Amino acid sequence: MRCYPMFVSLEGRNCLVVGAGQVGLRKILSLADCGAGRVLVLERREPDAALRELASRPGISVERRDFAESDLDGMFLTIAATSDPALNSRIAALCKARGVLCNVIDAPEQGSFIVPSSVVRGDLTIAISTGGNSPALTKTIRKDLQERFGEEYAQFLRLMGRLRPHVLELGGPTKDNSALFRGLVGSGLLAALRTADMRLAETELKAHLPEELHHLIPELLDGLA
Repeated sequence: MRCYPMFVSLEGRNCLVVGAGQVGLRKILSLADCGAGRVLVLERREPDAALRELASRPGISVERRDFAESDLDGMFLTIAATSDPALNSRIAALCKARGVLCNVIDAPEQGSFIVPSSVVRGDLTIAISTGGNSPALTKTIRKDLQERFGEEYAQFLRLMGRLRPHVLELGGPTKDNSALFRGLVGSGLLAALRTADMRLAETELKAHLPEELHHLIPELLDGLA
């Protein structure tokens, strides 16, 4: 199945997860971590410790009962994660009729979207999909990416998030700003963050930033060691 790659905002969006087994729990957690407005979880079994912990988080509600079509009312996204393939298929069909996004864990082709394997480092997210043709290759690529992109990338993006508004506030030409940011990406700053060498990080920033911003360097690096 060839899919259109995109990242979607869940802020303020209601989501439904039917089934809270091992896979369902991961889906619930990821939805909550991405800022979903409300996550309704339907699970017939007695909640285990992991599900009870998730249910204690704001925005997550767990109801011990069967799925009903009315549960789709007001939902932006639904995940069918039960151990019953027939029920998962029914949920997918109902979602399709209503225009609700649906992911089916045991039959991705029945849903309207898939959740790709991903590597996350702070605000850096790298998604991987082989179109369902080779989960083994997906795992290999993910492992390679995990080794290639360490936590220094999360720190680098935190720094860039702090720096960018100050650079833009100077009002310089776009091409100059772009050159500055490219220079930082290609500099030794990532290596400095990888080894927690803040003196080297400070040196790299001084070499690339205009003097007007040098006084901000301690603030930019604060908490990144």
